[in-house]
Amino acid sequence: MQLSDRVTGGVLVLLGAAAAWGGSRLPAVPGQEVGPAAFPMLIGCGLILCGVLIAVGIGRSFEAEEAPETPHPWWYGLRALVPFALLLFYVLASETLGFVLTAAAMILVGALVLGARLRLALPLAVLMPLLIHLAFYKLLRVPLPDGLLSPPW
Repeated sequence: MQLSDRVTGGVLVLLGAAAAWGGSRLPAVPGQEVGPAAFPMLIGCGLILCGVLIAVGIGRSFEAEEAPETPHPWWYGLRALVPFALLLFYVLASETLGFVLTAAAMILVGALVLGARLRLALPLAVLMPLLIHLAFYKLLRVPLPDGLLSPPW
């Protein structure tokens, strides 16, 4: 059974609207600019935007034509275990290595396993952990483990 892009996009819009509405009902934290409502509302707005884009068909020209299936090696299906392995790696290594190095390794491995080229995966692995750490440290005031490499802020 295949669903049309309009139906799928509409479901995403409804899901995003529900997340944004639910997030907007969370109480604010006194003395903080960013409270618990920020993430659900951000995710909800992102889902609404993505749902609208899917419903109107933007990006359809980027989809690859179906190619005949090529046989994969027996271990190809084990890629489904990579997210679990990366999460376990974070739990075990983040205190020792720190957030920046652990997240960089996770992003690099995750991107390469999902098929990204090294010239894209490497800059992502360098920049994204720093941006995420900056957002948690400055915006949310959530401490992340420093480990071996302490960010400059």
